[in-house]
Amino acid sequence: MGSFGLASSKCFLRRILPGLPNMFCREYSLDVSAELLRTQGFVNGRWVSAASTFPVLDPATGKELVKVSDFGPREARDAVIAAHKAFDSWKCQTAKERSILLRKWFDLVTQHKEDLAKLITAECGKPMRESLGEIAYSASFLEWFSEEARRVYGDIVAPTAKDRKILLLKQPVGVASIITPWNFPSAMITRKVGAALAVGCTVVVKPAEDTPLSALALAELATQAGIPAGVFNVVPCSREKASAVGEVLCTDPLVAKISFTGSTATGKILLKHAAETVKRVSMELGGHAPFIIFDSADVDKAVAGVMASKFRNSGQTCVCSNRFLVQQGIHDLFLEKLGRAMDAELRLGHGSDPTTTQGPLINTRAAEKVEHQIADAVAQGAVVLKGGKRLEGSFMQPTLLSNVTTDMLCMHEETFGPLVPVIKFNKEEEALAIANASVVGLAGYVYTQDISQIWRVAEQLEVGMVGVNEALLSTPEASFGGVKQSGLGREGSKYGVDEYLEVKYMCFGGLAL
Repeated sequence: MGSFGLASSKCFLRRILPGLPNMFCREYSLDVSAELLRTQGFVNGRWVSAASTFPVLDPATGKELVKVSDFGPREARDAVIAAHKAFDSWKCQTAKERSILLRKWFDLVTQHKEDLAKLITAECGKPMRESLGEIAYSASFLEWFSEEARRVYGDIVAPTAKDRKILLLKQPVGVASIITPWNFPSAMITRKVGAALAVGCTVVVKPAEDTPLSALALAELATQAGIPAGVFNVVPCSREKASAVGEVLCTDPLVAKISFTGSTATGKILLKHAAETVKRVSMELGGHAPFIIFDSADVDKAVAGVMASKFRNSGQTCVCSNRFLVQQGIHDLFLEKLGRAMDAELRLGHGSDPTTTQGPLINTRAAEKVEHQIADAVAQGAVVLKGGKRLEGSFMQPTLLSNVTTDMLCMHEETFGPLVPVIKFNKEEEALAIANASVVGLAGYVYTQDISQIWRVAEQLEVGMVGVNEALLSTPEASFGGVKQSGLGREGSKYGVDEYLEVKYMCFGGLAL
């Protein structure tokens, strides 16, 4: 066992946030078990080095955490071959055997939750309380799919002729390429991999270049759980090599399935690659979630919902609320109460500090995007009620805007940051028209106490998931996915395993009855 030291610039947060208490003007340390701090790729049950490395940075300080092996197309191809060879034996294990191994993996993730959370906070920047929440969420998918492994049922269908029987079998598709984002570096892996392994597929995981450490730690625990060599592989790579590695994982003929979470633009590129060999695909792409608050809503509950939905991970979630539509009767009261809640509950700082609620954005490019949206809105007449400023590095003040119109960039482009643009509406039809005027449709939120209105609006919203008087949707028992350009397929729930299965029709004829 060992430890890894992480230190920030001593007064970095003092410089960007003058007036904060002395607890921000200190060095932060990260003590993680050496067995979980992995810097090599993981292929065929072995830790593998590459010819070069790339740095993983703490987004709060810009300091280098560690250097990780920078895999290229050749190493990615090796991982695909390893997964393909392992598939022959893994698919033949019984569902119960796979279930037991996934349950062991779940137990180990739960056992090491503190260290795994520290890794997330270090490479992703989110506060420790949120990182611990992600590890619990991450583990829940391994638990869920360990149970679903034994519930993959086929069908016996009534035939039209007396001398035949019709059977529908469910079989694993084969090797799955798993390409995951940085904002949930652990949970987005287990939500995909749990389903794939449960039904007998093998996987090659390409984590985001900003956050490879969580994926590599999961590989270590998978090995400890007894998951065989080649079943779970991890190919870390730099931003410079990501395109070439992704192309291998999406075009190699040995890959049968691609599961991707990320931007719509990247998803479209991967879909083109997948088309060359007609691969199965699951795409969980961008969102632009509307958050509609009607006059009948409980305003306090709506404010609490906004705080939970918008500011989790500093606004960097795919189901994060982005467009806030508030009916005119409660508009001013809502703004007042939300402003007070932001002042009382939000605290910027390093994610390792237990009092921090808002960490940095993942990098300076992310902060620049939010800054640009705010500038565009203000130039068109929006009023900054709270925040509005880009701070040093990738820190961004939580920002509340009023007088927002549908012409502004923030109403058309996903933000991925702590920005609350509020637009006033009069009638229900107007709110629905604004909410549905988007090419994407992942999640949407509705706050109202009118039961009839709940049904009307929830059914008419063009999204894959609707939160009614509830802002936190995700759970392994429920399906996760969107409509329009927010993607294809569903993750989690009993439907999650179907994404990794083929249905084979068997017709037995000539039976003497």
